[in-house]
Amino acid sequence: MEQAKRNGKRWVISTREEMRQAAIEVVREASRRVSIFTHDLEPGIYDNSEFLEIIKKLVLSQTYARIRVLIADPSRAVKNGNNFVHLGRRLNTYIEFRHVREDLRTHAEAFCIADETALVYRLQASRWEGIADTHEPAVAKLYSKMFDEIWSASEVEMEFRQLGI
Repeated sequence: MEQAKRNGKRWVISTREEMRQAAIEVVREASRRVSIFTHDLEPGIYDNSEFLEIIKKLVLSQTYARIRVLIADPSRAVKNGNNFVHLGRRLNTYIEFRHVREDLRTHAEAFCIADETALVYRLQASRWEGIADTHEPAVAKLYSKMFDEIWSASEVEMEFRQLGI
């Protein structure tokens, strides 16, 4: 356990490119679960080919892998299309999207958590400033708990399953 902590990496992000790299690095840490809380599936981040390849390898190599995505405002992704949504439609046993219930859309943050251990977190989803850490179980578990509560109260996003996005 102490060895894993020494191997963990923490850094500050401040640009879209740094966020994209952080999301890729955090998801690489996953061996069974990825939880994403996003406002609009952030084009260029979660539909990046490198990110999608890691997700695809995870779900195809681990029969128990699960990718859960909470989206506060899916209209942009539905309107413009998104490669992550395409992948989710093909691998719908492993990847599930839910629309955040209206009364819970007050959360301004955005984050991605891998296995309740690694995370990338932005306090304001509208800005790129945030932190990333490849081994911070206490903080990751805190946001995982919040994610689970919102997930349980939210609806399956049927538009992502039905429309030819």
